[in-house]
Amino acid sequence: VTSDAGDLAEKLNEQRGQRGKFGNSPGIHRLVLQRYSPEEKPKCISRPADSPETTSPTGKSFTDILDSIDKRLSSFDARLSLVEILHREFKSLRESLEFSQQQVETLAAENASLRDSVKPLTENVTHLSEENKKIEEIVIDLQARSMRDNLVFSGILESAEEDAEATVKSFIKTYMKLPEDTVENICFERVHRLGAKKPGAPCPRPIVAKFGYFKQKEQVKSRGRELKGTDFSVNDQFPKEILERRKVLFPIRRSLIQKGSRAVIAVDRLYVDGRLYRHL
Repeated sequence: VTSDAGDLAEKLNEQRGQRGKFGNSPGIHRLVLQRYSPEEKPKCISRPADSPETTSPTGKSFTDILDSIDKRLSSFDARLSLVEILHREFKSLRESLEFSQQQVETLAAENASLRDSVKPLTENVTHLSEENKKIEEIVIDLQARSMRDNLVFSGILESAEEDAEATVKSFIKTYMKLPEDTVENICFERVHRLGAKKPGAPCPRPIVAKFGYFKQKEQVKSRGRELKGTDFSVNDQFPKEILERRKVLFPIRRSLIQKGSRAVIAVDRLYVDGRLYRHL
């Protein structure tokens, strides 16, 4: 029995990784002998009063070990509580994220609905814009037609309390070389300076003359070649929008003429060799 007890003690030492430390321990041998002794088994085993305090293989008392374990368990409980708090926070965050996702989906659906509602409005606006552009072109065309009998005389010096019609007739006779009797037969509906008079202005205000007869206007206009090389000019009157378009066409016309093409500007359109020129 004693031999078997020693073997058991040795196996216990091997399981604890402390071979040789418990093999000669009187307490262990006593425990094993009592376990395997054929004599009457005691109800409990107590440490003899004269034996030293029970210690662990590391030299620490079991009380200290239990206290250390208790502290570690307390730390584990605290960490577990922290994990539970983080879990609750994560759950709350996930719920908030799910709610936000639902809101996004709702807004996306509303946005799609609004897009469908806006599409017809956009088409209507586009249509109205096209119609407005057509109306603008009609107004510009009407303005141009109302000015078709007008000529603008530029460069004629102003004088105090001048008679604009007499000034124009004198200019036509003197500088445009029209016969005096022809000039006297010219009928004007209205002749006046353009804009308000500005003291100290570097250039005199142009004179607009509205002819009573289109043929007389064209006769005077045809004599514009006599003004070449002077500071004077005679041109058709056009609305501002058409003048802007003509400013773009003039350099193109000049370039085409230099290349040998026959280019003519009619109102706000350029014709090259009899065909409408489309500037891209």
